[in-house]
Amino acid sequence: MIRIETIETSSLGDRSYLVSDGDVAVVVDPQRDIDRVQALVAERGVRVTHVLETHVHNDYVTGGLELSRQTRAAYVLAEGSDVEFDHLAVSDGEVFEAGTMRLRVLHTPGHTHHHVSYALEDAEGEVQGVFTGGSMLYGATGRTDLVAPEDTLGLTHAQYHSVQRLARELPAEAAVFPTHGFGSFCSATPTSGTDSTVGDQVKVNPALTLAEQDYVDTLLAGLDAYPAYYAHMGPINRRGPAPVDLSRPAPVDPGELRRRIEVGEWVVDLRERTAFAAGHLTGSLGFELSSNFVTYLGWLYRYGTPLTLIGESEDQVADARRELVRIGVDELAGVAVGDIGTLADGAPLRSYPVTDFGGLAAAMNRGPVEVLDARRNDERAQGYVRGSRHIPLHQLDDRIDEVPEGEVWVYCGSGYRASIAASVLDRPGRQVVLINDSYDNAGTAGLEERPAEADNRADSA
Repeated sequence: MIRIETIETSSLGDRSYLVSDGDVAVVVDPQRDIDRVQALVAERGVRVTHVLETHVHNDYVTGGLELSRQTRAAYVLAEGSDVEFDHLAVSDGEVFEAGTMRLRVLHTPGHTHHHVSYALEDAEGEVQGVFTGGSMLYGATGRTDLVAPEDTLGLTHAQYHSVQRLARELPAEAAVFPTHGFGSFCSATPTSGTDSTVGDQVKVNPALTLAEQDYVDTLLAGLDAYPAYYAHMGPINRRGPAPVDLSRPAPVDPGELRRRIEVGEWVVDLRERTAFAAGHLTGSLGFELSSNFVTYLGWLYRYGTPLTLIGESEDQVADARRELVRIGVDELAGVAVGDIGTLADGAPLRSYPVTDFGGLAAAMNRGPVEVLDARRNDERAQGYVRGSRHIPLHQLDDRIDEVPEGEVWVYCGSGYRASIAASVLDRPGRQVVLINDSYDNAGTAGLEERPAEADNRADSA
């Protein structure tokens, strides 16, 4: 009996799969830290014969090459993937066997030109499921603007036809197993649900409910910025990633921490955002180690810049290290673990206040307040704090001169991005206030303004 198990990487919004029948298994779209796959393989007592990639990934460094080497499995990629290492190139319509399982290759371009899906058949030839990568997602499709601007329109039309093909050629009861779409920026629009079938998608997926041009127009209109680190992922995956290294970096003492900050290196504090606000090394950056850590650090980080981590424990640093190798940040300049006061070695700590939208409302009632909105453009378009200045977090470093000196209150959708923005802004000569609150509460506090309201006021002026 075929068994399909999910290996979830929630911080990147992705899933990998171990598919087994008897003592034979295949792995689909594995992440860089393959020890998770290997542990499950050992637990199940199976032998991996094939490692499958649906496409050359743009949002993470693959573990497929190293896993195939360690298991001596065939490494399967779509023909034309333009990789620089030996692999099994497959094209549309090909079928290969893994024990009693059969996998049929379906060319499903859209997310990339060479993207493929794999239909999984049992010994009787019945389709049990389809691994759709970045094509058919749960209530959405993969974004189509990651290859090149001039290719986006054509790939969007191709994505529509790819999803239509899956629905047309596969049985309604076939389970759908996408790689992206669980918070990943590889999804063109938000996804819904954690499991689905082809028949379910016929009812809800925009590529199956809209006419082609309506789908294309809707998808293109919804595309917003995606993490800057994506630019590095494709090239790394085509060259062939080096084996993963999860070893502990060298320890760094307080004096060296201070020197690194002074010369402009990245010193990243992993502690919870309010702990950082209460006291941190001047010039350090606060990236709370949570589900959004790797996405936003990777978005702001300039690859090659020396990076040192500050953590409360060895486990916290190890978790951050694991997250970072998934996006190809392999070289850490060092780590410092322990109490922040001890790491400061007598130097004064900086701090800033933390409040909520109720606190902001009270402050605005007392007089003018400089407010910074660190959310994305698509969020801003739905509403914002009246009078706020908008600089998305990923643009802040390049536009920091637009932020006035003095006191600045910073908000986002939950407080996480605002906390990063606050740490970037917090320097001598500027006071920041972190609004650590859900944006939903801005309306409750009477602060929200919507674009139509602002336009109406301007028209009547």
